[in-house]
Amino acid sequence: MTEYSPPPGDPSQLHLRISYDDELWDTPQADTIERWNVAVRHRRRTHRGDQGWVSPNGCVTPDCPACKVEDVAVGAMTFYRVHLDRGRNAYWAMEEESEELYEIAQALLDPETGFYTDEVSEQLEYVGSALLVMDRVTLDSPWRGHGLATVLACEAINRLMAGCRAIACSPGITDLSSRSLTDRSEWDRVNAKITKGWESLGFRPYRDNVYLLSPASEDLEEQRGVLRRRLADLGVAWQAGAS
Repeated sequence: MTEYSPPPGDPSQLHLRISYDDELWDTPQADTIERWNVAVRHRRRTHRGDQGWVSPNGCVTPDCPACKVEDVAVGAMTFYRVHLDRGRNAYWAMEEESEELYEIAQALLDPETGFYTDEVSEQLEYVGSALLVMDRVTLDSPWRGHGLATVLACEAINRLMAGCRAIACSPGITDLSSRSLTDRSEWDRVNAKITKGWESLGFRPYRDNVYLLSPASEDLEEQRGVLRRRLADLGVAWQAGAS
């Protein structure tokens, strides 16, 4: 297991850049599935000294002319908004898009109609018709281990869930490059930690490895407040350690 180390920068300076690239394709597939990209950015202030750009801890004034602000990418998320009431049959549109989306479609949608199965519908309040899929959440290695992925994903979900009746995900490791995960016990530990993070937002296992969350869930709104306070506390702790 890896030892704990503080984040490489002030967590309170993390922010999201959410974008949808509309290629103006006049096709039923494009009307059904929207891919939303979420860049995780970190805003940091650096000082130009004798050793190049360094931390501005030694600056005399906050408006030091030798300082600059950088905005760097430290992670990314991918979400899909699937419209069940327009374009082509959503079940087969998801099958064509990716294997991961197809697995979710098989668990939640009726292949004949492209709508939620009766069993799924019974578990969800009617607050919209679309399906939001949290497909991928990644952070650069130095930023992991602090619960930040859950904080940031919760914010992205809150921005993208309007008009959706369900939010789905399949918890698991997405970055397979880490050598520490070659050990089976470490792999299982990290997977369990990821799953626990999504369950804290209100995701619940539905079928196979598909987890389901209602946008109307009180857990989601309550956890958003908890996670925002956690992010603020992490920022205070980091600033205390850096001073």
